[in-house]
Formats: sequence, structure tokens, C-alpha cells
Amino acid sequence: MRVLLIGANGYLGRFVADRLLADPAVQLTALGRGDDADVRFDLASGSPGALTRFLDAVHPQVVVNCAGTTRGGARELTRHNTVAVATVCEALRRSGCGARLVQIGCGAEYGPSQPGSSTAEDAVPRPGGPYGVSKLAATELVLGSGLDAVVLRVFSPAGPGTPAGSPLGRLAEAMRRAMQSGDGELKLGGLGVQRDFIDVRDVARAVHAASLSAAQGVINIGSGRAVRLRDAAGVLARVAGYGGAVHELDGPPGGHLRGALGHPRPESDHAGPVVYPYPDGCGSWQQADVRTARDRLGWRPRINLEESLADIWMEAACRI
Repeated sequence: MRVLLIGANGYLGRFVADRLLADPAVQLTALGRGDDADVRFDLASGSPGALTRFLDAVHPQVVVNCAGTTRGGARELTRHNTVAVATVCEALRRSGCGARLVQIGCGAEYGPSQPGSSTAEDAVPRPGGPYGVSKLAATELVLGSGLDAVVLRVFSPAGPGTPAGSPLGRLAEAMRRAMQSGDGELKLGGLGVQRDFIDVRDVARAVHAASLSAAQGVINIGSGRAVRLRDAAGVLARVAGYGGAVHELDGPPGGHLRGALGHPRPESDHAGPVVYPYPDGCGSWQQADVRTARDRLGWRPRINLEESLADIWMEAACRI
């Protein structure tokens, strides 16, 4: 099976590449902006015609799109998350390869949900920020393209390679600094939010399964269990061997805190801007209904959060 992987050098793309390369039946070609890609191509600025010519030359049976960005303003998010996907869809429509498209979406497309609820694929998306809006627009482009396509809505990825700027990455970095300086007390803000964490290696397994399946439409990829960030901090302290106390800094109603996760609140209440401790626009709670992934892909998560956090900590500890 010839697979074209777009965004192979990104956070999720690296693990998807590893998973696909482990399958001896897969012939993988990586397309991206980095020097390590087999073919260098920038989806955000490249033309559909140029991509079509490449598709016709390689003739993949499956195209997996892991490219995109989680950071930046509305214009940059739209360019990398929406316009780029429009380019992929148009190139596939023009090409004679007839490839299946596996698009990586995200749980932020749904926006805030009712605490205690599980979000299924038929929920009406109401993204609470520009990132979720840009990803939802991409999903709608894929679903309306007429292509053989599936969108995997990945909830909160965790595990090795977790970006240092993510909530779990900042949590690990704050703990590393506390241990390095011998602080017996760690004060953090934003620990009240609850998210559905899913290990990146389980995400890669889901992409592999989706590539082989005939499933179309939207499929949630998550653990099916929301975890409070405060509890994740406790697990991380245990795997790190941190014996100090972890104190939560309370903020005003609505989740706005004067101090992002992993950064102590200034002594003066006048210092620092108000920030979102978990800036995905999903409010205080998010939990995936993952029955569709089980039924249509034969997929279940295998790696628990403790193992994911242990891997995050191992990488953070190497910086001591």
C-alpha cells in the first residue's frame, strides 16, 4: 500500500510515520516543509496544481494529512489549517490517483460541552476559539469534497514529544524547575480543567487503522475518560518522585487565571495579563465518546495516562 504522509515531522506525524513504517506492507513517502521530508512542499503556499502533479507521479492509495498548527493568530491558523486542507482536497479531486484521505481533526472543533457528558460525532460543533474554527472549516471541506475520506477528531494528545508549551508540557517543566531548585512547594494555576488525554502512539494506531478501513465521515479518537489536570499533576509528581506539595492557585469564575499553568502567580495582583490556562476554547470539560472508533476501526486505546506522563517526565528530566 502506497501512503503519502503530509506533516511527517510534526508532533503527531512523527509517530504516525513510525507506525506506518512498522507495517511491511506500507510504502511510505513523506511530504512536508522540513529538510527531512522525501519531498519538500508547503501546503499553505503551494498550489493545488503542483500537488496534483506530484500525486499523479507517486500515485498513492492513501494520503494522510497530519499537517497544521496549533499556535498563532486567526490568519495564520486559517492558512495552515484550512487553506492547506483545501489545497489537498482540490489536488486529490484533480488527480487520477483516487487516493483515500485520512485527515487529522481535533476535539477543539466541538467547543465547550456539558460537564459529565461524552461528546459523540453527531454533536453540533461550536468551537470556542480560532484554532477550533480553523480545524472545523477544514473538516467541512473534507466532508464536502466528495472524496473517499475520513476525519479523525483527536482529543488531547499526550506522551513522548509533548510540546513544552502545552499544558502537560508546562506542568512537567514547572516540576522539573522545582526539583532542580529544591523547592518543597509548587504553586500552579488552571488545574481544574478536565480533558480527555490520548497517547500519541494510540493516535498513530488509529491513523493506521483508518488507512486500512473503508470508514468515512468523522470518528473521535480519545480515551473516553476526562481527567482533571490536578489529578494529572499528582500522577506526574509520583512518577517524577517529587515529594513537595502541589498547591492550586484559584482564579475568578470562568477559568481566567493570573498565571498560566506552570508559572507562579506574581506577588502583585496587578502584574501580568489575564490568560487562559488551557487555551483550546473547550471550557472546563471535554470527554470523547469513542464507540464509533471501536465499532468502525476496531480501535481501542492501549496506553494509560500514567505511562504517557512518565514519558513526558523522562524528556523533561533530561533537561536537568
